[in-house]
Amino acid sequence: MNPVLIISLIIGYFGLLILVSVVTSKGADNNSFFLANRNSPWYIVAYGMIGASLSGVTFISVPGWVGSSQFSYMQMVLGYLVGYSVIATVLMPLYYKLNLTSIYTYLNQRFGKYSYKTGAAFFLISRTLGSAFRLYIVAIVLQLAVFDQFNIPFEASVVVTLLLILLYTFKGGIKTIIWTDTLQTTFMLLAVALTIIEIGKELSLGFTGIIDKIAASAYSRIFFFDDWSDKRYFFKQFFAGAFIAIVMTGLDQDMMQKNLSCRNIQEAKKNMFTFSFILIFVNLMFMALGALLFIYTDALQIARPPKGDDLYPVLALNGYLSPFLGVLFLIGLIAAAYSSADSALAALTTSFSIDILNIERFSEKKKIRFRKFVHAGITLIVALVIIVFKKINNDSVISSVFTVAGYTYGPLLGLYAFGLFTRWSVYDKWVPIICMLSPVICYFLNAYSVELLFGYQFGFELLILNGILTFTGLFVFRKQGV
Repeated sequence: MNPVLIISLIIGYFGLLILVSVVTSKGADNNSFFLANRNSPWYIVAYGMIGASLSGVTFISVPGWVGSSQFSYMQMVLGYLVGYSVIATVLMPLYYKLNLTSIYTYLNQRFGKYSYKTGAAFFLISRTLGSAFRLYIVAIVLQLAVFDQFNIPFEASVVVTLLLILLYTFKGGIKTIIWTDTLQTTFMLLAVALTIIEIGKELSLGFTGIIDKIAASAYSRIFFFDDWSDKRYFFKQFFAGAFIAIVMTGLDQDMMQKNLSCRNIQEAKKNMFTFSFILIFVNLMFMALGALLFIYTDALQIARPPKGDDLYPVLALNGYLSPFLGVLFLIGLIAAAYSSADSALAALTTSFSIDILNIERFSEKKKIRFRKFVHAGITLIVALVIIVFKKINNDSVISSVFTVAGYTYGPLLGLYAFGLFTRWSVYDKWVPIICMLSPVICYFLNAYSVELLFGYQFGFELLILNGILTFTGLFVFRKQGV
């Protein structure tokens, strides 16, 4: 595809986002940046959260994952429903009752300063790595499709991309992101739907023909009950999905910040339940796209790239699909990536400003100045992590995201579970040590599980183990008689 055309698309797209930013950020203050003045329509939040939760990882890596894992990812998606129900009925009422801006201030009220700072620190690490992983896959595609043609280094393209995201979120924050996410979700879903239709036409298939073709293929198996040691085993993925939803949405400032921008808890619950059910069909659509891509390459005997993540980009950008689909792919990819990146940068800025710097003690003018400085600094840190990740990554990005989540979100899961479901207090100063030891133990158990656990291999349920270890550590160091 013509690199000039691609650059024109990117410039036009950012121009549209900046226009939305100008309109939505008028009169914005810190409350607008952090919580959109708690005035966001719940249905707008629900729709925009689809794009924010999926990101460029889903857009490329889920279709590419179908080749090796079939539709087994749907087992996790079904587990998400359980997790989102817990969020809507347990966590969100707590956050609204306490009138929180950063959800980690709950830990300060429940356990103390060390627990609070530890929880915030684990979120900052988790979301920085997760956001970098998600943006990495988009940066790689754009590098191959565009910037290599002009001899622009990968490092420069990453920094420029993030600075553009910073530009349209710098003033309005969440108030702007609520609306840009609706735009980006629309572009992403439109790209996937039209790509499925166009590939169906290439294969001379109508709507029912597409469904029948996918169902009859080797890629459509959803449920895996036969081998408990398999990473795709149903109960592993289902329960992992439930807990991943809880930690990566309910215990994540990024996703909760949007929910907390709703007018009240009733509207926030409507948002969460609506979002969770729509997400099932959206993920199914992405996996259907993945199956069609593999069926298409089989039918036309097209050599597939070694990495599944590269399949959709190679077909869309190298002339195997129509130029129209190539354009759709780029628009959808950019929309998916930026809809998660913009809110992540805002959430990281919120958490660092409130939880680490405690800017609430400053004047409004000083708060804004500190917030802007943090926002710019977070953006550059994410850029550096992406650059480092490029040098070490050799696995499917979506797998990497969930693997890292198992280590970094596990302590948050244990902390909140202990806080919500027990009445014990803990020796606050021991909490950082407990939360650091749990991932280390998990790492060694994962590395030697085959030898130690009779052939068992951990999948994404490593997150649950990490949370249990943290919970156990807190139990051991609880205050007796309290």
